[in-house]
Amino acid sequence: MESFFRTHKYLVEHLQPTVRRDLMDEINWDDRMIGIKGARGVGKTTFLLQYAKENFAACDHTCLYINMNNFYVQNVGITQFAGEFYQNGGKVLLIDQVFKQPDWSRQLRECYDRYPGLKIVFAGSSVMRLKQENPELGGIVKSYNLRGFSYREFVNLKTGNNFRAYTLEEVIENHEEIAAQLSKAFKPRKLLPDYLHHGFYPFFLENKNYSENLLKTMNMMIEVDILLIKQIELKYLTKIKQLFYLLTMSGSTTPNISQLATELGMSRATVMHYIKYLMEARLVNMIYARGESFPKKPALVLMHNSNLMYSFYPKRFDDHDVQEAFFCNSLWKDHTINKVGSSGMLLIDGKYEFKIIEHATRLKSKTKCLYAVNQSDVCEGNQIPLWLFGFLC
Repeated sequence: MESFFRTHKYLVEHLQPTVRRDLMDEINWDDRMIGIKGARGVGKTTFLLQYAKENFAACDHTCLYINMNNFYVQNVGITQFAGEFYQNGGKVLLIDQVFKQPDWSRQLRECYDRYPGLKIVFAGSSVMRLKQENPELGGIVKSYNLRGFSYREFVNLKTGNNFRAYTLEEVIENHEEIAAQLSKAFKPRKLLPDYLHHGFYPFFLENKNYSENLLKTMNMMIEVDILLIKQIELKYLTKIKQLFYLLTMSGSTTPNISQLATELGMSRATVMHYIKYLMEARLVNMIYARGESFPKKPALVLMHNSNLMYSFYPKRFDDHDVQEAFFCNSLWKDHTINKVGSSGMLLIDGKYEFKIIEHATRLKSKTKCLYAVNQSDVCEGNQIPLWLFGFLC
């Protein structure tokens, strides 16, 4: 056990300071079983270590971080290891990549029942369906989602500010005042291109080639998060990657599921399920027409975030596609998004109609539609700066 404590101490002491994630204050840390889900690369490991650093001294043996990549832990299992930790006075066990243990959910349940004084906080893939596919955890686990950096968090990191998040209603009703105030502190559109290219995943802070790191991360999302967790045979790996590539190359259009099925040599149902897995891995977003949902065909398949789009060299995406990916990614966490008609209109929460435009314009007649304007720091009326939607989370 001492070797694990030494590793824990080293990781906590060498944790690089970064933006403190808002999720840290949203979690009820009094719960005994807490699950942190998130796409690969969004900072789940850092999040667990940050919690340990904020609440325990690095040498405090009542808290311990472990990674399920460790062969000893994989061999003895979560239940036995947690028991050893608990018997030695352990109170909080932080488990990273929990899904690497085949029967992890059953063992977490055993820990919950056997060790009443032990709190377990575990992190895993966004593909994991904690309660739907693991009924033994129903009623005992509280699940949360960690996402990549929002534009607001990126700006805070780059400028040293601590801007708060705004609600969609605040942005719609008070965007002129909010945008004007923020624009005095920094130049909103100056940092946006950097964020769109490399600001979503926290590993841009590492001294590595971002594009290569992102490509590696994307492949791991498919090879590990989808194949391993969904128990898909390895022979289908190439098909899933090909599907992802074809969806990406088609841009912001309605996918032709029949054509994709023919090209990939699989059924329409299988294609739809694979697209759904790509969505759960946070590689794409599926946008449906109002009133429709899976397993029906989506009206749009967008890249989950704009950073992913720049990894498909030499493909150059249309600026509007990049802006649409940014807009939808900024909203998907707390809002529903539907496609309306064929005019590029998006319906938010069933009541706000939005359209993304390049420049602010004088509208000839009154309209209920709201416009997200790319080339403006501050707008008036029903035209709202596109960058400001990056401050929703």
